[in-house]
Amino acid sequence: MSDKVPSRASVARRILRGPRPEAVPALIGRACALVGILDIAAGVFPRFRHSRMHALAEVLPGALGPFAAALSLSVGVLLLLLAHGLKRRKRRAWRAAVALLPAGAVAQFAYRHSVIGVLISLALLVPLLRHRGEFAALPDPRSRWRALANFVLMGAGSLALGLVVVSVHPKRTIGDPSVADRLTHVLYGLFGIEGPVNYQGSTSWTVACSLGALGLLTAITTIYLAFRPEHPAARLTEADEARLRALLAKHGGRDSLGHFALRRDKAVVFSPSGKAAVTYRVVSGVMLASGDPIGDVEAWPGAIERFMDEARAHSWTPAVMGCSETGGEVWTRETGLDALELGDEAVVDVADFSLAGRAMRNVRQMVKRIERAGYETRVRRIRDLGEGELERIRRAAEDWRGTDTERGFSMALGRIGDPADGDCLIATAHRVDGPADGNPHRAAAGDGRAEDQPGPYGDLKAILHFVPWGGDGVSLDLMRRDRTADPGMNELLIVAALQAAPKLGITRISLNFAMFRSALARGEKIGAGPVLRAWRGLLVFLSRWFQIESLYKFNAKFRPRWEPRFVVYRASGDLPRIGFAAMQAEGFVNLALPLPRFLRRRSATAARPCAHGMAERDIRAA
Repeated sequence: MSDKVPSRASVARRILRGPRPEAVPALIGRACALVGILDIAAGVFPRFRHSRMHALAEVLPGALGPFAAALSLSVGVLLLLLAHGLKRRKRRAWRAAVALLPAGAVAQFAYRHSVIGVLISLALLVPLLRHRGEFAALPDPRSRWRALANFVLMGAGSLALGLVVVSVHPKRTIGDPSVADRLTHVLYGLFGIEGPVNYQGSTSWTVACSLGALGLLTAITTIYLAFRPEHPAARLTEADEARLRALLAKHGGRDSLGHFALRRDKAVVFSPSGKAAVTYRVVSGVMLASGDPIGDVEAWPGAIERFMDEARAHSWTPAVMGCSETGGEVWTRETGLDALELGDEAVVDVADFSLAGRAMRNVRQMVKRIERAGYETRVRRIRDLGEGELERIRRAAEDWRGTDTERGFSMALGRIGDPADGDCLIATAHRVDGPADGNPHRAAAGDGRAEDQPGPYGDLKAILHFVPWGGDGVSLDLMRRDRTADPGMNELLIVAALQAAPKLGITRISLNFAMFRSALARGEKIGAGPVLRAWRGLLVFLSRWFQIESLYKFNAKFRPRWEPRFVVYRASGDLPRIGFAAMQAEGFVNLALPLPRFLRRRSATAARPCAHGMAERDIRAA
């Protein structure tokens, strides 16, 4: 039975676009943040908490003023932290807010004796209870790194808020303590120790309780995050990978990004029939898929519905990066999402490629020059390499990466030489002789210069790794080169792969993805309008950091045909968040604390999801 049922589209639209069910949680989340700010202000600023009864209440025996101030401050901080979770309809955030709001109301009455403060807290509690059905989202994937992040952020926030607490009592402060004294007082107070700043009357006790509450809050939240059960991010299981490989064996020739679905840091959802699947990763609350669904096109709607159901259950923002035109049409038709052209993929048809002609003169001359310098190339399947050579290539790819973190997500496999990836193609460049062209910038072979001596990886100087694209194509995964090698290694190996392709049964090769390629191409033509020229100028400026223009120009050298790729998104307001999540996934933004290099290498070789080299398009040296 086909998965393409019309009612599925209406279900998906109702989930994500219908009456905008996230509007109420977003409003409640903003109100929660406002109440949190009011509670913090009530606990910190003396004038804010002034009332007619306040002066009498503070001198009564057993007055709870300092404790109520600390409670108001703590509740305010926690409500601020919970506001984002409420906007995302998280069930646990709702439960915590329902418990904290009455506590904040008690603190407002006990410390400020403010009926208005009590009514504000209770006024937020009413819609929380009334719309409790809106808050049903499951927790996000998490790890114990969150505990360290919480300790750092909460610690910094507590220091800043503590300085405010210490400094807002100028009329009751004894002497004129310096900033260093106040900071010392805050640090001591977070641990419950009396600091060097002194106050008149009961203000000293109020400040001490407030600082102690901040320190206790930091400690409790950190301990909770460290010892709560983990919800690790989903990974491909061996069974999932086997099912995906079976789908790729039948339908892998349709999308050049299909094999990248086998990255083991992705999760997968299958259609009810099992004939299609969507792989994804969750990054900063964005459920990020890449490429088209895997499998039978007729079964795509079923997999897409499962994807959208998962996004709704966790209140994740759904997005697709780099899908084809056909994929974009199916996604938008079945879900009501929108699509925006992101760029173009360069595809070279082997039968049409030739180094002859004026258009290829620069590439031809560069390849000839490098060959005369004593380099040779080898293009082989991974299964034809020995384990020793594979290990040398893995280590070289990691050491030549050039960045502390691996890059790549949508067009990167994340490993080299896995036994299951025997069909992958690898092109290597080797320095077998000294320069034979009399180049004055290089010494003659055997003169003892360091650049002509064998490196730690022998004669290996550059690597290109390709993944299968059906039975007759390959898609570029990564490009790595020794920094001491001659420029032009990437061109040399691409040409070598294209020339060796007929013997390997390869008819098409997908190269790099060029973002905003059409804008760059049209913006430099005669007659381009001012808006298009300004957009191109911005892209050229951003190319200083993201290699946008250099990727386009590098791809254009090989006279490819351009296949458009799209980003699919829910609303225009989600695009900045999706873009940031995509940059995290691709490795351009890293919010996690990286492991030391020696530990990272050890874990890469020991763990199943090996990470020996995601795609980093090193074009600057080309």
